[in-house]
Amino acid sequence: MAVNYTIIMEEGKRQKQIAGLLNEEMNQIFQRLGLNMIDGGMVSISSVKVTPDLLEARIYLSFFQVKDIEVALKKIEDRHHDIKRELAARVRHQLRNIPVLKFFKDDTLDQVFKMEELFKKISEDKPGDK
Repeated sequence: MAVNYTIIMEEGKRQKQIAGLLNEEMNQIFQRLGLNMIDGGMVSISSVKVTPDLLEARIYLSFFQVKDIEVALKKIEDRHHDIKRELAARVRHQLRNIPVLKFFKDDTLDQVFKMEELFKKISEDKPGDK
């Protein structure tokens, strides 16, 4: 029986270094290509996670006041080639291989707001604690 240990394993030092490098470079690339402002809203890179084999980088994007997040994500995907080419030029001396870039919506803030609303509702519904 095969067990997938990548879920259990801690993120390695090299993974963290590469993720940090990619995060920094991707922020600059997004600014340079004008991808940090889409549809009147802001797009920022909230985090970068690199797989243990260093072949894939998962880039989590935070959207603020973007009208249609799916359309914004599509615009970013459409510029994938430009992003990767720019990234390769910037990190060619630090990385042997440029990882495959995958973009995801970071919904951490949405979850935080939902949790706050739930806590607020619970505290309002509690009788006698006021």
